[in-house]
Amino acid sequence: MFHLPTLPQHKKWAALALLSLAQPVLAHPGHPEHTDTLSMLADGLLHPLTGPDHLLAMLAVGVWSALVYPSIKRATALPLAFSTILLLGALLGMAGLSIPLVEPLIMASLLVLGLMLAGMAKLPLPLGAALVAVFAFFHGAAHGMELPEGGAAFLFVLGFMVSTLLIHCIGMVAGAILTQRHAWPARLAGAGIASYGAILMLAGH
Repeated sequence: MFHLPTLPQHKKWAALALLSLAQPVLAHPGHPEHTDTLSMLADGLLHPLTGPDHLLAMLAVGVWSALVYPSIKRATALPLAFSTILLLGALLGMAGLSIPLVEPLIMASLLVLGLMLAGMAKLPLPLGAALVAVFAFFHGAAHGMELPEGGAAFLFVLGFMVSTLLIHCIGMVAGAILTQRHAWPARLAGAGIASYGAILMLAGH
């Protein structure tokens, strides 16, 4: 758990999270058909915010990592693993690789990541990173397989990667702040995310 005794430390955490942006689906809405470069970049930035599957998974990873790992260096490992493999999945999807079970595993990611957060599960760091990376691959593939061909598609990828990192950072800052109070809001949020994933799986969408 993080130990953040004062508000200035919280501000430091927020600044570090924002600086990390400089480093380098089940309910996915349809991608626009136009390929204008600025529009594709803007659509990429907004895309993770338009479907609950991606948004909830990213927030769960950020909050969970901040709550259960005791240092900034260790806590950032999971979001960075997710973001890196998300990009790999998107590129392979764009290349036309046939990837099975994309939607079921996106649904499963909500269930599993929600449970990890609700249970405040402190897995060994390599295992935790591997877990989120597996799910990240399928989130990325879902994006990549739906993209139109052409150079503008890479701007869409750039946009959703920036948004993904920002969502992770928001989750990490929220998790860091919650350690100063009670962890029950994070546990409740995790239970809600897991329940949503379970409902989607049962519905078979």
